[in-house]
Amino acid sequence: MTKENLFSIAFYNTENLFDYKDDAHTLDTDYTPSGRKKWGHYRYQHKVNKIAKVISKIGTTDCMFPPVLVGLAEVETKQVALDIIHSEVLRYLNYDCVHYDSPDERGIDVALLYHKDFFELISSEAIPVQVFETNGIKDDTRDILYVQGNLYGELTHVFVNHWPSRRKGVDKTHLKRIALANILKYRIDQILAEDPEAKIIIMGDFNDDPSSESIANHLVSDRIKNPMEKLLTPKQGTLIHNGVWHLFDQILYSSTFDKEQGNQFKKAAIYNEDFLTDWTGRNKGEPLRTYIGKFYRGGFSDHFPVYAIFKK
Repeated sequence: MTKENLFSIAFYNTENLFDYKDDAHTLDTDYTPSGRKKWGHYRYQHKVNKIAKVISKIGTTDCMFPPVLVGLAEVETKQVALDIIHSEVLRYLNYDCVHYDSPDERGIDVALLYHKDFFELISSEAIPVQVFETNGIKDDTRDILYVQGNLYGELTHVFVNHWPSRRKGVDKTHLKRIALANILKYRIDQILAEDPEAKIIIMGDFNDDPSSESIANHLVSDRIKNPMEKLLTPKQGTLIHNGVWHLFDQILYSSTFDKEQGNQFKKAAIYNEDFLTDWTGRNKGEPLRTYIGKFYRGGFSDHFPVYAIFKK
């Protein structure tokens, strides 16, 4: 099988990719020139260029081009996404983006980059979600981004997610992620009821592993497949916390991609190349971050990207 017959789809949590302007409506003060992170034009542009470099390389061992679709998490504005695709390494490609401002209190959102030569945008919407703390207080979190388009001529439904974090503990937050899984599944079931042969891509930072209840019990089924299940090992994942690897970043697909007709799923992988990895001190082997605590490292993200290869 030649490179010409293959294409890739990717997802990348860019970790706090804020612009350096203070938005009075969000909690982004740390990421301003006078803020705690000393986040100015140089550091911002440096990170944008690094993220663009990663995108330009994902999947190119197998495919002729960088990913046709790239889901992003933790981008502050549409302009941030546009700055990525207008960077030196990506500007020669015909990318555009879909982004909506979400209710997230920090102002970080999801976005979808798409290569206009291979994906024709039809429509998009931000699916609002409502989740609550254990005390009943509403938790403002990211919308689910839903995009419809023709992927190499086939109508394809794409969902980009960034589910609530585990920051307050797994036990106190897992019901939020189950709630989002049920909202997403409801929309997927609607699509499949109307068209049982629909092509669906689900990607995101789910803040849960493939074996977690929200994914394994509420999302995966005989019609929704998770090729990432076997990628998580004690020595490999997309992020590490307290010495334990997790695979929160995942790409799932409808079982129609397993059929021989049309676009066909081939494999999934973690993009954990050496240049994305920290090789110093106690963080050796982990993703090379922009900051470790208050210290600026000038890296990429605390997550490795993931990608999937498909045959046209």
